Amino acid sequence: MTNAANARTLRNHVASLETMTRFVLATLALASGVYTYLGVRSLLDGSATMVFFAAVIYSVSVSVGMYGFWTYMIRFLPELREGASRLWMLVMMAIGSLMIIAMSSWLNAAALAGSAAVEQHLAVTLQGYTEDLDQANSNAIGALSLVPDIQRAAERFNRLAEDERTSGALTGTTGSGSVVQLLSQMSAQMRELEATISASRESVQTLFEQGQTSLATMRGLVSAPGSIAERSDAFAKESVVLAGVIASLERTSIAPSVARAAADLSAGFIAPVADGSSTDLVGRQDAVIATVRASVAQQSTALATAAQEIMAQPKVEERRYVPLTSAEAVIRYWDQFIPSWAGAISIDLLPAALVGVMAVVYGAIRRSEETMTDVDRLSAGDVLRALEIQDTLLAKARARGEAATAESAAKAEPVAEPEARPAPPENVTPLTLGDRKRGET
Repeated sequence: MTNAANARTLRNHVASLETMTRFVLATLALASGVYTYLGVRSLLDGSATMVFFAAVIYSVSVSVGMYGFWTYMIRFLPELREGASRLWMLVMMAIGSLMIIAMSSWLNAAALAGSAAVEQHLAVTLQGYTEDLDQANSNAIGALSLVPDIQRAAERFNRLAEDERTSGALTGTTGSGSVVQLLSQMSAQMRELEATISASRESVQTLFEQGQTSLATMRGLVSAPGSIAERSDAFAKESVVLAGVIASLERTSIAPSVARAAADLSAGFIAPVADGSSTDLVGRQDAVIATVRASVAQQSTALATAAQEIMAQPKVEERRYVPLTSAEAVIRYWDQFIPSWAGAISIDLLPAALVGVMAVVYGAIRRSEETMTDVDRLSAGDVLRALEIQDTLLAKARARGEAATAESAAKAEPVAEPEARPAPPENVTPLTLGDRKRGET
């Protein structure tokens, strides 16, 4: 195929596809306007009528603006030949594309994936509340981990008291003296502290079960069918209840009380007076009491340290559920909905591909026409029209020639003399028409 035929074929194709190009642009603009309407409607508040008309006006503006913008691009950009002009037009197209994304594409994405994005927001919030409940429960029952140590200390003091009573294992003298009383007292204090910690288990368990119930309800709202707006409202109400349960668990922790009780074991230690019957026994009792004091101080320090470690655990920060619109959710969780974003942007920017196709086609046409001669640029119609013009010119030339010949022949013929008028008779005065009229007057 010659360059002339190639260029002519491409131009014919461009002309034949003009209607299709307009149809594609109009369809894409209409699709973008519909999804823009759905996205705008979820953002507006007010009466149903006002929301409807406002969304329609905005979506129509977007559709008309898109159609006009891409029509200008597809008309002008392929025709530009200078590099600077084409570069500036590409810059304008990039700026316009960014404006289209800003005013339409994110709303299209909200319409395509808005409900899923809000569900994602509910799921993320639910996960946060689950972690908060677990942490609050862990903080609340942290003191329960001290129960085994307290039980062992209570059992040891009780066993020493029993050994001293039955066999005099500490002082060498059997009976219930001051040493036995002191050991029994320490064992009783440990038992009381154990009972205090164990008593908190039931209240913590009750609150934790309430929190689990709220989490189950919220989990059902995340995956339940129906309007996402209604589910979001119900989720918000349930989150308030769960936040109260978590706060109650934070206040239920027994660790501060354990720390104070452990400090009281050492600071409030009251040693009984040795009541031995002999000076030697009194000395042994004092020695055992001093040993018990040291043991109690050591136990108190260990419990206080463990309680401080429990209290040093990070507190649960107050979490508040903030409802999001579909557009806000799509923007916040954009990385979870990349296919939806790609589809929304493609609807708006697909005409850019048509502009590129037309630019390539016009470039091929220009390259083919640059190597064409004047003869190659003539079509059959041009030749026929040229022949018609030539025939017309020849006919006019022949007519002018015939007219000139006739004129020359007319000039060559002899000129005929005018006939002589007869002389008027004598004694008759000739009258002209003017004189006659004056006479008649």
